[in-house]
Amino acid sequence: MVFKINAVRIHLIAIGGAAMHNIALELKATGHDISGSDDEIYEPSLTRLRNAGILPESFGWNPGNISRDIDFIVLGMHARADNPELIAAQSYGIPVYSYPEFIYRHAFDKKRVVVAGSHGKTTTTAMILHVLQKQMMDFDYLVGAQLDGFERMVKLSDAPIIIIEGDEYLSSPIDRIPKIHHYKPHIAVITGIAWDHMNVFPTFDNYKEQFLIFIKTMEHNSQLFYFEPDEILCDIVEQSKHPEPFPYNSLKINEKKEVVFEGRTYTISTIGEHNLRNMQAAMLVCQSLGISGDTFLQHISDFIGASKRLQKLAGDDKRVFYLDFAHAPSKVKATTDAFKVWFGTKKLLAVLELHTFSSLNKDFIPQYADALKSADKAIVFYNEHTLKMKNMPPLDEAFLKFSFGHKDLEIFTDEKKLRERIDADVFEDHNILLMTSGNFNKMDLKFS
Repeated sequence: MVFKINAVRIHLIAIGGAAMHNIALELKATGHDISGSDDEIYEPSLTRLRNAGILPESFGWNPGNISRDIDFIVLGMHARADNPELIAAQSYGIPVYSYPEFIYRHAFDKKRVVVAGSHGKTTTTAMILHVLQKQMMDFDYLVGAQLDGFERMVKLSDAPIIIIEGDEYLSSPIDRIPKIHHYKPHIAVITGIAWDHMNVFPTFDNYKEQFLIFIKTMEHNSQLFYFEPDEILCDIVEQSKHPEPFPYNSLKINEKKEVVFEGRTYTISTIGEHNLRNMQAAMLVCQSLGISGDTFLQHISDFIGASKRLQKLAGDDKRVFYLDFAHAPSKVKATTDAFKVWFGTKKLLAVLELHTFSSLNKDFIPQYADALKSADKAIVFYNEHTLKMKNMPPLDEAFLKFSFGHKDLEIFTDEKKLRERIDADVFEDHNILLMTSGNFNKMDLKFS
């Protein structure tokens, strides 16, 4: 079944998720009859769904929401396999798709570009979208963050190309394969490999295998770009026997931090060595889509990043405040190292929230050894309520300090006290880097 633009009746179970509510908004905007349900919906999903007229009347799962006139269900990962609405849909014989399967079926006859990897995929995808939009190309997309200049995180039309940020997490409670296994790309990027999601990939070998499978799902005559300095990734690419792998490294910069390419210099607005890698990958994809390197670098000059991807919150000549989505050990280390190098001798306070299942798991936490080493001062924050919600045991402060191995590490569990500490006079001469996949328990992130 390939989905076309003809209006159909679609129900989304777990409509409140970041990707799911954007899919719902896009489907509604393109003329489909949309309904949805969830047991909890937070901002900004809540207001956006309400404004579109598709916010559920009440929260919770109600089999009465399911009727035989529904053409198909899109099932989000937040639901469970015993969800009453899912069971009702199955009893009626209504097709049920995870959202990545739905995206693939929509994009079956398009050129599919997928950016995968353990880190950098949102920014790399965002860079590609930024340049394609400036080039006025017609394309669909799915990206994991809100971007300047894009109304939604998803576009679904009859465009000939789709750009997909390829998440390796599971697709749905009944479609328990990584999302990237659905997309079958014609062009793919793998940005690097570092163990994550230990709740579903209990060993590093199991995690690495998912990327090997991903490469093997690629279409015939496909192009694969991969980050060559990653030895683990190189081994995976070699094992895959892909006929056309293309290694990449980082774009080069001069002492003015301008990109140097084919004898010309180009200004950029993003910071960090890892973003030079992301930019190189994005440029290779755009070149495969017919955009020259020179044109790409002219267009990318004003790219400021995706939301929470080294997003500048405030700053002046004395110090800056940045927010980043980094949460897995490799992401935290890459972001902290790059930030410190970019600003040279300036002192750095790095603040990390442990929020995901893996990051709060005492068996995984030792993976963070030296992740914050580049920072002059470091703080780790976690919310004890999050531990309880995830049914996880308390964390020991001494264990956390030992695991991170940073000589000046402080631990906080109260966001108000954390904010007071960040505002302390002792950090007036420090740049501030905040890293989280959560929101520091809604801590005020306004700085001056």
